[in-house]
Amino acid sequence: MNQTSLDAEQLRAYFALTEVAGLLKHAVEQQLREVGDLSFVQFQLLARLGLGSDTGSARMTDLADGVVLSRSALTYQAGLLDKAGLVTRSPSEDDDRGVTVTITEAGRERLEKVLPGHTEVISHQLFQPLSAKDVRTLADLLSPVRDHMRSAPPRSAAPRRRRRDPE
Repeated sequence: MNQTSLDAEQLRAYFALTEVAGLLKHAVEQQLREVGDLSFVQFQLLARLGLGSDTGSARMTDLADGVVLSRSALTYQAGLLDKAGLVTRSPSEDDDRGVTVTITEAGRERLEKVLPGHTEVISHQLFQPLSAKDVRTLADLLSPVRDHMRSAPPRSAAPRRRRRDPE
């Protein structure tokens, strides 16, 4: 569908989606700060390492693509987590220029500390007003949209813009 404007139903869907996402993210961020002194991005990184990786490790570029974050922002967040003892960073074994991030035992403990409340917030805010059928429908609707948006090259593969030299 290639249009130059959105119809009323498309606008309604767009605004509902962005409002739900914003409200949910706010509630999640509040819980993560209060219980685990973590930002949403820091939680995402710990969760990808602690729950989404068999080894507890991932390359920085893969993490950046997974959480949709710039390389510099990820480097900053990983640095904060490293300083807090929640992850370690080391040169990648398979890429001379790459960096691997690994969750530490303290990082796993922090993740375990915030997960029950995190799950409760998501269940209450997002899933409580929906039936099981609604949840399946929501997942069925959002999955192809996510896949379509992810079909573009990952952010880490995008060329960097060069800074212009002052003249």
